[in-house]
Amino acid sequence: MSRTILSVILACFMSFTAVSQAADSRPNVVWITAEDMNDWMGCYGDGSVPTPGIDKLAADGIRFDRAYMTAGVCSASRSSIALGAMQTTLGVHNHRSSRRRTPGEEIHLPEGVKTVYEVMREAGYFVTNEGMNKNDFNFIWNAADLYDLDRKGKAKGKGSARNLWRHRAKGQPFFAQVQLKGGKNSGRFRASAAKTDPAAVEVMPYYPDIPIIRQEIAHHYNCVRQTDEEVDDVIKALAEDGVLDNTVVFFWTDHGMRLYRHKQWVYDGGVRVPLVVAGPGLKPGTVRDDLVSGIDISVSTLALAGVDRPAWMEGRNLFADSYTPRDYVVSARDRCDYTIERVRAVTTPRYQYIRNFLTDRPFMQPQYRDGRPYLEDPRRLFKEGKLNAVQAAVWSETRLPEEFYDLQNDPHEIRNLVDDPTHAAELKRHRALLADWIKHTDDKGQYPEPVASLRGVLKRWNKKCVNPEYDRARTHEQKE
Repeated sequence: MSRTILSVILACFMSFTAVSQAADSRPNVVWITAEDMNDWMGCYGDGSVPTPGIDKLAADGIRFDRAYMTAGVCSASRSSIALGAMQTTLGVHNHRSSRRRTPGEEIHLPEGVKTVYEVMREAGYFVTNEGMNKNDFNFIWNAADLYDLDRKGKAKGKGSARNLWRHRAKGQPFFAQVQLKGGKNSGRFRASAAKTDPAAVEVMPYYPDIPIIRQEIAHHYNCVRQTDEEVDDVIKALAEDGVLDNTVVFFWTDHGMRLYRHKQWVYDGGVRVPLVVAGPGLKPGTVRDDLVSGIDISVSTLALAGVDRPAWMEGRNLFADSYTPRDYVVSARDRCDYTIERVRAVTTPRYQYIRNFLTDRPFMQPQYRDGRPYLEDPRRLFKEGKLNAVQAAVWSETRLPEEFYDLQNDPHEIRNLVDDPTHAAELKRHRALLADWIKHTDDKGQYPEPVASLRGVLKRWNKKCVNPEYDRARTHEQKE
């Protein structure tokens, strides 16, 4: 072989090696996600229970104080994060839709649209999913397309269901999703965790101060404490493997806790969540108060992998030099299980505007929480006339078309400013923001849900489906 040819081969090999090394030097990314949890943590100013793990993660990186999910319920929120776009833009907004219960109920994503997991795999990352192994997406998906390994996998025959990143090829960057129970912990907590005294907790003004509500709030603090230990477990595993220094860790929750004015609703308690990110290149001890949407997590993750934002994604790279803070974020509530709703919230730095489109139905429509003491005890007190006006508001048989709150002076959102002339100009501006957003994004919630989808809901919940929209589906069933 001539020296010239050998030199060319050597140069090509060195070039290939350099490219491979450059690719391998990209940071790993870990998403630690928790279910049904608010930011009742030390780093967010709540010292009710110790949260040293999450507090340290915040001290080592960035704490986002104004992070909002796109919905107050898991499948809509998780669908939007998986796609980096509002669930309402892609028609995956109805909770627990596309479940293959009846023909035609399936929702297929538009041609070319992929999840962040698939895009990261295409970029060369080893993608894993462990913990709760929850894939609560409102579209058709295949685990084999999304992940190299998930909790149900045998981890290449070794039977492990934890720390699945350990099974990647040598030097390959990984993208690991670790899912925690969070607020869905049943009460079987670690022996090391002291229990929160219900008598010591603060009850929000929109709930009656009764034993079951205090027990629920105390239980949530216990969930926060346990979650903190689990977050610390993940960090320690990364450190033990020697990969923590080259790993960006995201911690957030999919929406607020399970009480009836938090989960599913688009008030702050339902959609404002903790978001902490730490890793190489991120300045320790940073606190940001700009408005962040859950869909920004996906775009920021791709940016860490050197992937430009795909055309369908609406999120922003939170760490870009050219990053422009959002003027507002939008959250949406649509059908939750069998309860048909349409609510939109626009949150700006100071205000939150809520538009209730279906004013003919009560706040406390039939729902999965019916029969549970933390719902039934307040319901009974309302019927007995023992709730004050603020506590009774959510038990109204109808609802106002608009709500407008000054988050700066009314963080609990209990004083509706719609009729306050002092805030009339801001109210008008927020109305316009929502109207423009609906038009610009073609919010799919403005269109009736297809009969095929409603038939699937009927098949699952039958007599619990009391909304008038189901009449079309029942008529269709009778014709068949």
